[in-house]
Amino acid sequence: MNICVFLSAADLDERYTVPARDFARLLGKAGHTLVWGGSDTGLMKVVADGVEEAGGRLVGVSVDFLAHKARPNADQMVVAKDLAERKALLLAKSDAVVIMVGGTGTLDEATEILELKKHGKHTKPVVLLNTAGFYDGLKTQFRRMDEEGFLPIPLTDLVLFADDAPTALAHLESSVL
Repeated sequence: MNICVFLSAADLDERYTVPARDFARLLGKAGHTLVWGGSDTGLMKVVADGVEEAGGRLVGVSVDFLAHKARPNADQMVVAKDLAERKALLLAKSDAVVIMVGGTGTLDEATEILELKKHGKHTKPVVLLNTAGFYDGLKTQFRRMDEEGFLPIPLTDLVLFADDAPTALAHLESSVL
């Protein structure tokens, strides 16, 4: 399975890097391919390293203004002309999506992927990996959207909030394989 992971390229502390590495190792060990933003820095590097060390493949989609940070030894690397094309390529190359911790770029990617799913533009499973409670506030907001009628499909059909890597990967495998 090709699993797209949206996440930060920032250098983060162990409460984020250790669970990210655990997820990456599970992904690689299961023979899956990581589809990611292609960066060889920060948390993106941690995940790519973990997948590669566990025997998984790496498919990167960088963007022209970040191409200098792209991982040089990925199995495949595509450079998109802009962020919109990058998101479209990441989704097109994947069977499932995981959203890990990140900043505004990750949040932008997450909301676009969920909006496309809400409107039936894809049916791929989406998991928000809620490492260290990072997305607790977003989970509360999504629940409110669901309860107050802002979502045309149930929240449980839109996204799974997972607290750990095994739960996230098990959900994806049961949804796709």
